[in-house]
Amino acid sequence: MSQEQVKLAVIDNPAFEKQNAKIQQPQRMELLTVLQTTLVLDQLLQLFSREVQQWVPHDGFKYRHETIGLAVQGGRQAHHRCHYTLTMEEQNLGELTLQRRKRFSESELRGLESLLCCLIYPLRNALLYYQALQSAYTDPLTGLYNRTALHSVFQREWKLAQRQKTPLSVLVLDSDYFKQINDNHGHAAGDAALIKIAHCLEQTVRASDIIFRYGGEEFVILLNNTPAEGGYLLAERVRRAIQDIDCSDIAPDLRITMSIGVAVLNHSEETPEQLLKRADDALYRAKRQGRDRVVVA
Repeated sequence: MSQEQVKLAVIDNPAFEKQNAKIQQPQRMELLTVLQTTLVLDQLLQLFSREVQQWVPHDGFKYRHETIGLAVQGGRQAHHRCHYTLTMEEQNLGELTLQRRKRFSESELRGLESLLCCLIYPLRNALLYYQALQSAYTDPLTGLYNRTALHSVFQREWKLAQRQKTPLSVLVLDSDYFKQINDNHGHAAGDAALIKIAHCLEQTVRASDIIFRYGGEEFVILLNNTPAEGGYLLAERVRRAIQDIDCSDIAPDLRITMSIGVAVLNHSEETPEQLLKRADDALYRAKRQGRDRVVVA
C-alpha cells in the first residue's frame, strides 16, 4: 500500500524558519548556494532533487503548478510519496511530490521540510523568469506562441529531427479573404475571428503539435515525427474544422476558410528557413488554385 500523502504549506514564516534553522544548517546553506545558480525551472527542480538525495533518498519527483499549466517530473514513479503545497506570503508556488519504493521516515520528512525552505525563494524567482519568457513568446490576442518563439522552437525541432532521422512536417495556414472581415465588420470582429481560429487549431491538432501565430491571419504548425502524408491528413482535418467554426455571434453571414501549405523536411541539406519557405510557397499555390484547400510541396 502506498504511503498517505503528507501535505505541508511552506510559508514565509519567521517562526517556522527559526524552528527549522537549527536543523541541518550546513546542509541548508550548501543547498541554497546550489539552487541560486539557475533561473531555469526544470534545472532548479533537478538540482533540488539531486542535492536532497544525500539526505532524503528518493526515486523521482513531480512538480505541477495548475494556475500556469506547468508540470515537470524527473526520475521514476514509485508507490510511496510525500506531497507538499508550496506557498510564500499567500502566493501559490505549486506542488512538489517526492516518490520512492519504501516509506519515508518521520525524521526524513522533518529534514525534508527544513530543506524545502531553501527552495522557496529560488522557486519564486524561477517562476517569475518562466512567466516573463512565456509573455515574450506568446501572442497576446490568441495565446498561441508568436513569431519570436517560432525561431527557437523550429531550431530545436529541426535539430532533433536531423539527429534522430525522423520526419518533420510544417503547415503554413492563412485565412482566406480575411481583410474583408475587417473591412465589412470591423477590427474587433477580425480579432474575435482570430481567437476562434486559434481555439479551433488547439482543439484539432495533436498534443505534440506546436502552433504559432506567424503574423496577421497567418499561422504555422510544426508536426514532429510526421511524414508528408500525415501532414496532409492533419491539414485536411484542420481545414474542415475551420469551415465548421460558428461565427454567428460575430456576424450572421460570416464564414471562415483556410488555405494551407504543407512541406516535410528534406534531411540531406535543408535548413529550417528553406523548409518554411517551401511550405509557404505551397500555401500560395493553394491560394492561386482557388483557396480553401491543402497543397503539399
